[in-house]
Amino acid sequence: MPVSEPLFDSKAFLSAVTNQSGVYRMYDSGGTVIYVGKAKDLKKRLASYFRTNVDSIKTRTLVRQIADIQVTVTHTETEALILEHNLIKQYQPRYNVLLRDDKSYPWIIITGHRHPRIGVHRGARKIKGDYFGPYPSGGAVRESLHLMQKIFPVRQCEDAVYANRSRPCLLYQLKRCAGPCVAGLVSEAEYAQQVELARLFLAGKNQQVIGELVGKMESASGDLRFEEAARYRDQIQALRRVTEQQSVSGNVLDELDVVGVACDKGTACIHVLFIRQGKVLGSRSYFPKVPADTPLDEVVQSFLLQFYLSGQGGRQIPSEVLLDVALEDEEVIAQTLSQTAGYKVRVQSRTRAERARFIKLATINAETALRSRLAHKSTTTARFTQLEELLELEGPITRMECFDISHTMGERTVASCVVFNREGPLSSEYRRFNIDGITGGDDYAAMEQALERRFGKLQEPDKVPDVLFIDGGLGQLRRAEEILARQLEFLGGKYPLLVGIAKGVTRKAGLETLILGDSHEELHLPADMPALHLIQHIRDESHRFAITGHRARRAKARTTSTLEDIPGVGPKRRQALLKYLGGLQEVKKAGVDELAKVPGISQELAQSIHDALHSL
Repeated sequence: MPVSEPLFDSKAFLSAVTNQSGVYRMYDSGGTVIYVGKAKDLKKRLASYFRTNVDSIKTRTLVRQIADIQVTVTHTETEALILEHNLIKQYQPRYNVLLRDDKSYPWIIITGHRHPRIGVHRGARKIKGDYFGPYPSGGAVRESLHLMQKIFPVRQCEDAVYANRSRPCLLYQLKRCAGPCVAGLVSEAEYAQQVELARLFLAGKNQQVIGELVGKMESASGDLRFEEAARYRDQIQALRRVTEQQSVSGNVLDELDVVGVACDKGTACIHVLFIRQGKVLGSRSYFPKVPADTPLDEVVQSFLLQFYLSGQGGRQIPSEVLLDVALEDEEVIAQTLSQTAGYKVRVQSRTRAERARFIKLATINAETALRSRLAHKSTTTARFTQLEELLELEGPITRMECFDISHTMGERTVASCVVFNREGPLSSEYRRFNIDGITGGDDYAAMEQALERRFGKLQEPDKVPDVLFIDGGLGQLRRAEEILARQLEFLGGKYPLLVGIAKGVTRKAGLETLILGDSHEELHLPADMPALHLIQHIRDESHRFAITGHRARRAKARTTSTLEDIPGVGPKRRQALLKYLGGLQEVKKAGVDELAKVPGISQELAQSIHDALHSL
């Protein structure tokens, strides 16, 4: 039997490739980028992929699929790192570690008004004022603002509320706002003082704030202004409690992120502690998509570049990044981040004392979050296993789909198709179908149209579900069986098991009846059965997805003139019709001859308009 030629002639390629630094892109036979990497020495790095003995399973699998390699030479390793990040972001190669994070990071702002407000801000920093953060979540910001309200009586209300008040709000009565909205309650100087103290506090200068408050308290006490002195005393006590709770000192740590990583069973978790102005603002766990057998240092390096170079959501590169995994290119990464940030950024994994303690804390958090994630995945796996046994399937379920129909008295019908894999909802493959050309309220016809559009063309084997749920009774199930029987040529030899989900008379969760395809056998599952919970999850998700699509379509229809859907009636003719006849209702009442009297409307077009309006 002849030996098949390899997809890629590595010897010929390596004999011509350069020894300079740069970025390489690996392509499969279909022309898809499957991996992007950077190298200080391209020839040396690329040769390592084609050695006789390669330990990494991931590398061996990758090499078998390479059909072409293209390289881009760069001046420096820093340029190579930035280009590598941009190409990974552009191509999303399946063998690279991919971070999907579109989160917008909030800041705390002290505005530049006459009476500044403290509030939360997201997006571009266009408002005049001082910004502090970014914070990892909205919850962290709200917690900080709630704390500051107890310490500094600076307004947090929106400008529209502030500008229209004639008397102070409840927060003034609770002594959580000085009431600058009403003249005479607080002097300009006193309010400006409180704003400045809040600004110093957010900048991490807690001891300076306490020192100033102590001086004011002693001065007020010496002048026998005991009520004012008591207010300063309460502020000092509140600030000291906060300072004691802060486990970071602003003199030791300033602006840094601490990165901890944990990896198990093919899943990686990276936990980041955000420290700004000497305070821990919060933390967040990330779960990047990691190809099998990826080394831990590659996971961390890919995360750092995608996390800090993406520029998403107002994320700011700190002056220092601490790692719990040593990286070979720490210095190059630091130079790349420094070049992007415009100031010196340090990246280090070898630390002592307090920094080492925070690295350990980040690692513990990563391990905890990973255990929780894996526990959830094992629960999902157990549900799938039980469902496979229940349905007596020969192989494992890798893909499930569920269809549902939504409308209001037949108006603007929408069908939904949601997809689950063994990790749960696969929202990127959800689909909606706007159903037209049927009698309003005919769910059978709606289901038929949706299934024909979903399966009416050639399917890739992995896109055909193992189980197809139909949210409906025996009638809906039979219609679905008829449709799929007509689509056999497009299913690639794989036929899904159809299961109807009948809600029952009371329509209560836990009382569903499952109707199996072909045999039409009915199953009544116990309400506490994990397999039933999985079925309820996918059914509820399909219902949610359908009804949100229907509501959006219905809302759009109600805000759009029915004239817009008539061929030949553009903006000018619509305006002429409405102006000449006095509104949409009058247009609908008008006969063909009356419509033809409108300037620009021919007799033929008038007939079309009349027919279209009276067929709705």
